[in-house]
Amino acid sequence: MRALLSPEPPSISYLTPTRTTKPRSIFHWKIQTSLRFSARNGDCSIRPRSMCLNVKSALDSATIDQLGLPESDIRNPSVSPSYRSWKLPKPNQTVLDAQARVCTGPTQTKPLGEEQALKVLDTILRSAKGELKDQEEVSKAQLGAFFAGMTIRANAFPEATQWSDGERRAMNKFWPLLVRVLPPDVLFIADPEGSIMGIGGSVGPHYVGNGPTEMRLVGALREVLAGGHLGYEEVQGVLRDVLPLKLEDKKSAGVSESLLSAFLIGQRMNRETDRELKAYCLAFDDELGSQPVADVRSLTHYGEPYDGNTRYFRSTLFVAAVRSCYSESCLLHGVEWMPPKGGITEEQMLKFMGANTQLSPLQAKKLLEDDEVGFAYLSQREAQPSLHSIIGLREHIKKRPPLATSEKVQQLVRAQGREAIIAGFFHEGYEEPLLMLMRRRGVHSGLVVKGEEGALSMTTKSRSVNASKGLPVNYCSGFRSLSATSALELDGVSRENFNIVINAKDYGFEPTDTPRTDRSVSRNIELGLAALRGEKGPAYDRIVLNAGIADHLLGCDGAEDIFSALDRAREAIDSGKALNRLLNYIKISHKMK
Repeated sequence: MRALLSPEPPSISYLTPTRTTKPRSIFHWKIQTSLRFSARNGDCSIRPRSMCLNVKSALDSATIDQLGLPESDIRNPSVSPSYRSWKLPKPNQTVLDAQARVCTGPTQTKPLGEEQALKVLDTILRSAKGELKDQEEVSKAQLGAFFAGMTIRANAFPEATQWSDGERRAMNKFWPLLVRVLPPDVLFIADPEGSIMGIGGSVGPHYVGNGPTEMRLVGALREVLAGGHLGYEEVQGVLRDVLPLKLEDKKSAGVSESLLSAFLIGQRMNRETDRELKAYCLAFDDELGSQPVADVRSLTHYGEPYDGNTRYFRSTLFVAAVRSCYSESCLLHGVEWMPPKGGITEEQMLKFMGANTQLSPLQAKKLLEDDEVGFAYLSQREAQPSLHSIIGLREHIKKRPPLATSEKVQQLVRAQGREAIIAGFFHEGYEEPLLMLMRRRGVHSGLVVKGEEGALSMTTKSRSVNASKGLPVNYCSGFRSLSATSALELDGVSRENFNIVINAKDYGFEPTDTPRTDRSVSRNIELGLAALRGEKGPAYDRIVLNAGIADHLLGCDGAEDIFSALDRAREAIDSGKALNRLLNYIKISHKMK
């Protein structure tokens, strides 16, 4: 058992250049690393002795499950789920499974069958009566999300996604019991106008909340639960009132978690308007004061989905290192771990490799300006702590709230030169709202990409004849300005809009299957570092493709010809410059003050 808890350390040793006769590569980069695991106070972390990657897996998630080890006892830095904080209480799985069906859109919702509905309501009843403990307890956030979903479906959804006959029968059986034990805020969410449930209907119409903060939220929530929409100022006012959410000290919490979760999931179920999305996007721009302005000629903000990748190679960190070699500065932002996917993120990779992931926006600005680095990563924890405070709540909501869209379009550091934003998407219909937010940001160029898993990584894999309907993987849409004027000042004539599906084969890439990482942070790093060492293969091709295509579509200098843009990306890798940039970032990030 102890041997498993203290695995033989994997290695990352400093990469040292050796001369080679290869015509396209000045240096051949050899990895001889060593990463050390150290366990203190129940936390397993990696301490790099030197820098390269020949990683042995520590403990995979299956082994952890078999051993029955609590997360407070072991964290496996090579597996993405282990980055979930053990301090976060887990949601009740029975109710969470139901939320996945009923807390979604007007056409995607799947009504519960009678058996599942009975099981869910029985679980809620037993939890409210205090019969369930710890992870079995149904949280306030879950109650808010579940009943908000049921209410919006009853009030505003089309017939096909309203309550099923089985749900009605189950509710008729359990509601007379639930109305006696559920708190007033949940009764309000379940029947805000007293028109759905019948019994106990007098609570909802008269509920106002506790204190001015909740009163404002309740007023907004009445409109949301009826299937309606809110104004820009109204949404911003609610968000700024209730966040940051204080969960550790219940006495200091300014708002009920039930009400907040109902608000967040309700707005997503109603399909946010442009003004609502803009409110989410811009609400906390100045939380830490004005954004620093970096003295760089070009800056691209990367908006990867914050909940990470669970299956395929995530290339953006390595793409940023490549593009920084020819003065296309890149700012990445995200979190260490985020539901619902809880996949691999840039913060996990950087932390694994020993980089400082606690940088402030001002420190990120300095890294962007550093001639030896030219890219940076900012954690939401440091840049927008109010939004970071609800990660635990978001797990209990189950489905993605509006923030899952708006957080990808952030400008945490500005630039004196041209600015661009790239964001990934999966669900059709969100590409235009994302581009709208980019235009609202005033950037010169904007690009949305349907990469694999809804991330930014375009693939060289051939499209299957059995591919799902809708927009294909490698679909890109965007705009680029034809002048130095910001997008906010453009009249539309000076802006070029485009839509394109990238077929990698058209640009000389051989079709290859996407490298799988299956939640392994170490495997993702291994693939990326091997590619930056010049090792040809699928990972190398994807980094080159994503760097060159971004340069071309965003209208970057020197990338007017797409083949020249791709060759420039290859040269950045084959010369060893891109790898040096990544290593410099890890080293210099620890010197930031």
